[in-house]
Amino acid sequence: MQQSRLERENLEAHVDLCAERYRVMEEKLDNLDKRFDRLEVAMNKIVEKQATDKAGGNKLIIGAAATVIAGLLSTVVLLLLNLPGLGG
Repeated sequence: MQQSRLERENLEAHVDLCAERYRVMEEKLDNLDKRFDRLEVAMNKIVEKQATDKAGGNKLIIGAAATVIAGLLSTVVLLLLNLPGLGG
């Protein structure tokens, strides 16, 4: 994300745009937190199911864990790329 000429020349504009960027980032993190809460509920259901079905439950847990890790890593990369001075 490149800074506009106005932002480079006007501190007030820069501050306002940074505040907006951080607001959007906070919304994304809040949404991610909600998704992890839902994921936790789903994982608990899988663990409960595993108690009755050992072999199938292990595969589900491994698959769910891989999905969580991939999602978390992609979100972190996206946030880092959108921070001024780091990626864009």
